[in-house]
Amino acid sequence: MSIEIKKITDYIWEVPKTGDMVVPGKIFADEEIIGNLLKDYEAKKGGGFTPALEQVTNVARLPGIEKASMAMADIHPGYGFAIGGVGAFDLEKGVISVAGVGFDINCGVRVLKTPLEKKDVEGKKVEIANQLFRDVPSGVGSTGDLRLREDEIDELLRRGSAYVIEKGFGLPEDLEYTEENGAVPDARPENVSHRAKERQFKQVGTLGSGNHYVEVQWVEEVYDPEAAEAYGIHKDQILIAIHCGSRALGHQIGTDYLKILEEASRKYGIPIRERELVCAPVKSKEGERYFTAVNCGINCAFANRQTITHLVRGAVTRIFDIRPEEIKLIYDVAHNTCKIETHTIDGVTKKVLIHRKGATRAFGPGREEVPTRYRKVGQPLLVGGTMGTASYILRGTEKGMEECFGSAVHGAGRAMSRMQAKRRWRGTELMKELEGKGIIIRSRSKSGVAEEAPLAYKDVHKVVDIMHKAGVNHKVAMMRPLACVKG
Repeated sequence: MSIEIKKITDYIWEVPKTGDMVVPGKIFADEEIIGNLLKDYEAKKGGGFTPALEQVTNVARLPGIEKASMAMADIHPGYGFAIGGVGAFDLEKGVISVAGVGFDINCGVRVLKTPLEKKDVEGKKVEIANQLFRDVPSGVGSTGDLRLREDEIDELLRRGSAYVIEKGFGLPEDLEYTEENGAVPDARPENVSHRAKERQFKQVGTLGSGNHYVEVQWVEEVYDPEAAEAYGIHKDQILIAIHCGSRALGHQIGTDYLKILEEASRKYGIPIRERELVCAPVKSKEGERYFTAVNCGINCAFANRQTITHLVRGAVTRIFDIRPEEIKLIYDVAHNTCKIETHTIDGVTKKVLIHRKGATRAFGPGREEVPTRYRKVGQPLLVGGTMGTASYILRGTEKGMEECFGSAVHGAGRAMSRMQAKRRWRGTELMKELEGKGIIIRSRSKSGVAEEAPLAYKDVHKVVDIMHKAGVNHKVAMMRPLACVKG
């Protein structure tokens, strides 16, 4: 079995609409990435998953999908949707799918800016790494200081970041610089199982495991001075990135609704090519229940990153002579979401349900959803690389609004599975190697460090350059790591 791919530009490729595909596939990539996708497809490999290219075509077959089944440059196999996948669905004819959101609902990134410079931190890297490791709970099953009852969890799921800020975990101004102001509407805790809530009672304010982290970074390069000035960043400045999601609650929501939407797929006669692609019509009872449960997961993750922000501010101010309020939030972006947004499609402006799986919102200049201070240049996009390479801040563009529903890459994207990485590297040796390069790593799991080896990921510079050269995301700044606490 073969698949055709047409080159539209050097950085945009199309899988033509064939057979029962409702729309074509659209991939932001270069020749090398396309070659690797084709190789995996033909070999039927992909770390135990359906090959990413096939997943793009499977999503293109779902009812009510608009324009194209899209994939960003960090594309790699996921459950159902490829990671890096974007799909927009008509609210009347379209569907909502567990695969288009994933199990770590609103796994996302927020970046804090500090008044510190690289020279201030160089001699205290070990000290700040140790302090963050002590203050921010991390690892499998980690628990935090904020313990909540079920009625309090319900309030958190409805209100997101604002709930924990009122409890003293953060600054009111943080809300303005959080996507959706830290909470999406129409979050209904009654559609989240007791088991999901129970798993979150002690996990608010925790990193968890996997690729989650708190990382101290310095700005090595500024590419777009106007946007950098708007975002309040400059060369050699110290930034702190936080990457985590909705913890066990989000995973349980995905697990619970996988069964519910599997039954809905049969009930509504929706043909499914991969189990995690189970779905329900957006306007169905099952679809609405899942959507409102996902909204709870989104709000939980915003509250989680907000609580960790408070802990990070505390850790930094224990070491440096600065006040917590001097550590300001640049922005918080969500990935692994489905949200109702307004977009122009074939000249018609309409509301659609956007699934972003391992992709982030990337709204361009002028959108009212973007904070006033940033509106002229567009929304900040926070792209995590690896603990041994680099991360980026990008911005949304008008072309991105037209080409991919205002979407962006979320990271470098895996080049090999976690199991493959653990077979190739040992965590202890990797930590020593990175320390030799001036990067301090702290983690409760040495095997977890091995899973996150820098070479287990694609080249983040290449991934970012593809999106930049395609014109859909624009480079603002590049950061290098100094210290990283891994989940």
